[in-house]
Amino acid sequence: MRAKVAEQIGREPKGLMAISVATPEGIPLVVQMRSLVDDVPFPTLYWLTSKVLCKAIGTIETQGWVKEIETRLQDDEVLRNAYLENQRSYVARRWELMLPEDKARIEALGFTEMFERYGIGGISQWDKVRCLHMQYAHHLAEGNVIGALMDDEFGLNLQDCSA
Repeated sequence: MRAKVAEQIGREPKGLMAISVATPEGIPLVVQMRSLVDDVPFPTLYWLTSKVLCKAIGTIETQGWVKEIETRLQDDEVLRNAYLENQRSYVARRWELMLPEDKARIEALGFTEMFERYGIGGISQWDKVRCLHMQYAHHLAEGNVIGALMDDEFGLNLQDCSA
């Protein structure tokens, strides 16, 4: 597992806990990360590792879609409320999956408030998107309204995720 993820991301993964989503062939798409690495907070629970998806999503970002979706979040109350619920569930899930020793250390180091305040990928402004990669990683792992919109609008194809 570690070797394949290292190959995908180009370095040895630190804080890797598990593969959350993989192709039927066992190729990792999303990994679950520890919340504390070397006593440094890491609020990103899910990390997208697929080179194919990372490249496709990078292209979507360069086309200005982050700004477009943030405008939609401001204008569409239903979308905004669904996204805020995604943020809340991400925070709860991160606490739920956190190792007991990490939770104790986070509390001892005074990071509890940060982990309650930071949502998807460590974002503090819950009405912002910031990075589509972390949104899509969350979508694949648990479901996310932004990721679902990306599927609908860009037809990301998991069948092509061989790397």
